[in-house]
Amino acid sequence: MSIAASVSGFLYRKPRLRLGMLLSAPLLWLGLAYLGALAALFVTAFWHTDTFTGQVVTEWSLDNFATLFTDEVYRTITFRTLGIAVAVTVIDAVIAFPMAFYMAKFASPRAQRILVIAVMTPLWASYLVKAYSWRVMLSGNGLVGWLFGATPGYGLTATILTLSYLWLPYMILPIYAGLDRLPNSLVEASSDLGGRSWRTFRSVVLPLTFPAIVAGSIFTFSLTLGDYITVKIVGGANQMLGNVVYDNIGAANNLPFAATVATVPVVIMLVYLAAVRRTGALDNL
Repeated sequence: MSIAASVSGFLYRKPRLRLGMLLSAPLLWLGLAYLGALAALFVTAFWHTDTFTGQVVTEWSLDNFATLFTDEVYRTITFRTLGIAVAVTVIDAVIAFPMAFYMAKFASPRAQRILVIAVMTPLWASYLVKAYSWRVMLSGNGLVGWLFGATPGYGLTATILTLSYLWLPYMILPIYAGLDRLPNSLVEASSDLGGRSWRTFRSVVLPLTFPAIVAGSIFTFSLTLGDYITVKIVGGANQMLGNVVYDNIGAANNLPFAATVATVPVVIMLVYLAAVRRTGALDNL
């Protein structure tokens, strides 16, 4: 028996080893490209920039974090970014749930396929095209002003509207998948037991689809925390954490402080995932 055949037979009898070998290269790349980059980010956050030469000084210091936590401007930007992320997530969940419910429970199989394609179609368009389209619609002569007789202009409202549109498919698809797995017999049983529509939704549908809502919220919340382009286009004079990172990498040439600010969304997401993990919602995904 050849060596190749022996190795093949050995791997066939060891499925876990075979799986580990198949995943070793992707996991190695993930560790180097993602976890390695995060480690470099956290290390750089403790360095500082020489104000005279503009060079990065690799001496450990907490000055960047002191500035971040004591300066009112950065505290305001942090809370503003967090508020926008929460608002976008709530708006997308409220809009996505009835759409996903219709797709999963009322639409025919053919209509389901068409609606899923319709939901995914905006993802094929360029991010900038969609953001600038909203800038045009929110302008004084835009579609929003023509429909409602007034326009919110450029600012926080425009930022929330645009981001809600951009990330809506990421909320619809997980909720649709969760509702599609929900047995119709449970809804019918609740109705047979005298449960009205709201009681059935509150006691049966919502608890069973909560993990799917959590999955969608992870996308919308994290994507909003890291966004910096939309607020540049429609946010007026407002800034988010992503803008501070971008400006300190570019114009200010202060890479350590940019790394310090970039740790804030990472920490917020870690806290959010830990809180969601304690609810047990992720266990059923």
